[in-house]
Amino acid sequence: MLIEIKVPTPGESITEVELGKWLVADGEFVEKDQEVAEIESDKATLTLSATESGQIKILIPEGEWVAVGAIACTINTDEAVENKPEKEVIASELFAEPQEAVVLEPEKKSIPDAPVNSEESNIKVTPVAREMMEEYNLSMDDVLTGLHRISKGDIEAVLASTSSTASTGSATAFSRIEKRDKMTSLRRKLSERLVAVKNETAMLTTFNEIDMSRVMDMRTKLQTKFVEKYGLKLGFMAIFSKAVAEAMQFHPSINSQINGEEIITPEFVDIGIAVQTPKGLMVPIIRNTESKTIAEIEIELKLLAEKARTKKITVEELTGGTFTITNGGTFGSLMSTPIINPPQSAILGMHNIVDRPMAVNGQVVIRPMMYVALSYDHRIIDGKDSVGFLVKVKELIENPERLLTSGRNPEEVLLGLQ
Repeated sequence: MLIEIKVPTPGESITEVELGKWLVADGEFVEKDQEVAEIESDKATLTLSATESGQIKILIPEGEWVAVGAIACTINTDEAVENKPEKEVIASELFAEPQEAVVLEPEKKSIPDAPVNSEESNIKVTPVAREMMEEYNLSMDDVLTGLHRISKGDIEAVLASTSSTASTGSATAFSRIEKRDKMTSLRRKLSERLVAVKNETAMLTTFNEIDMSRVMDMRTKLQTKFVEKYGLKLGFMAIFSKAVAEAMQFHPSINSQINGEEIITPEFVDIGIAVQTPKGLMVPIIRNTESKTIAEIEIELKLLAEKARTKKITVEELTGGTFTITNGGTFGSLMSTPIINPPQSAILGMHNIVDRPMAVNGQVVIRPMMYVALSYDHRIIDGKDSVGFLVKVKELIENPERLLTSGRNPEEVLLGLQ
């Protein structure tokens, strides 16, 4: 039977995609549910999977733009039995090419082998490999590190590295090779959007610093219980997301967007979390963050981030955000100016946590500090709101109990003063 594999739709608004890369060769045997190709759109990279086992025939070349629903390949299921490759043998089993393999189990060898010396009698080497080792004066340690076999290819690889060192002496090797890769649809679209942001917005950035002591102590103290209850660790991103959603209630203009001659200010907070993937930056959306607990945000964040990295995320999960958070601190960034994700009007940048001397109550103490940055569109967000919003986030992170009282002073709430 011949099965047709069609190009899936990444989202309702997308009618054409690019077939970015085939993960299998034409005519290769594929298993059911095996990923066979990557589909590129201007929003996400998705994978194409085999619906049945069989021999694949590729119909669309890499890099070609095709309509959603087009037949990308076919699978001949009649070949599923005849051409199915034998199960690969691993670890302690025999490897392919037994005539050149060094095996750990003497009874499984296919040709007469002999040990290199008496101390290494439990390791067998093929005659070809043994002759090459003797010719070039190589010991077993030179060619065997954690291997279960030694083949002619292994010896040649060792010789290539040693001969290049011997021929060049102490000279440093260098290369003039250039690697050229075609930009993916996602990368091209990202480039266009970044340039458009710089040209079409009045982007400014304001900075502040946050004492992470209390929130780090809270996380350390309760991490074990959190893992036991929810099955995952609590990260700073979920806490910052909740703090941002609460700070929005005091400075709603940060959540606004320009639409023509109108300013739209949603009453909900849909936060996009920037996630670095092999294909570029993706921003999954956590919707109605203001109504979720920190645990619910953490669970959803982990799910969306994993889907983004494995190319399982949908376009709907990448669209509609009202604000974005990016964490350059995971890569060691001390300070940066994040760029706005349109049509949003602001983005928060988190950074590395570094112990620094701080003046506290007239004394110098060492505290774990984080620089934070808020880039915003000055066309609709005034300096007072941008600075006030960042100060509010700082206040909530340094006093995490205020996240339970919608950002208000718990003591004043208790006494009915707020």
